[in-house]
Amino acid sequence: MKVVFVGKTGSGKTTLIQRLEGKDVDYQKTQMVMYSGKYIDTPGEYLENKLMLRNLLVSSSDVGKVVLVQDGEDTQTLFPPSISTMFMGKKVLGVVTKTDKKKNVDICKEWLKLAGAEEIFCIGFDDEKELERLKSELER
Repeated sequence: MKVVFVGKTGSGKTTLIQRLEGKDVDYQKTQMVMYSGKYIDTPGEYLENKLMLRNLLVSSSDVGKVVLVQDGEDTQTLFPPSISTMFMGKKVLGVVTKTDKKKNVDICKEWLKLAGAEEIFCIGFDDEKELERLKSELER
């Protein structure tokens, strides 16, 4: 089952995918939709530019799960309430990244709940336990 990752530029989508796949973390700006095994990495611009939201629909059309990625250091979110409904019946999960910095984790979790995430994972850079829990959920 394929999984698509959605979030703004710099939220940690690419790093998260690299960690889930056990690869070395090598940050690269995602310029276009990138396919890596069963994971689909979308450019942050798809969320940042409302005219490009339809691209998220296309990118998610053939997946079983959608992961909304929220940077734990952010003081705002780009996920509108109930954005999960646009993914038409797919399971939507939320991930708060960069939780090791302990900035705005609680409010980020609230934003993901409002966006419609069914389950939320909080992952810091070296958090292997939570990463494995997410990986297990994605493989279900």
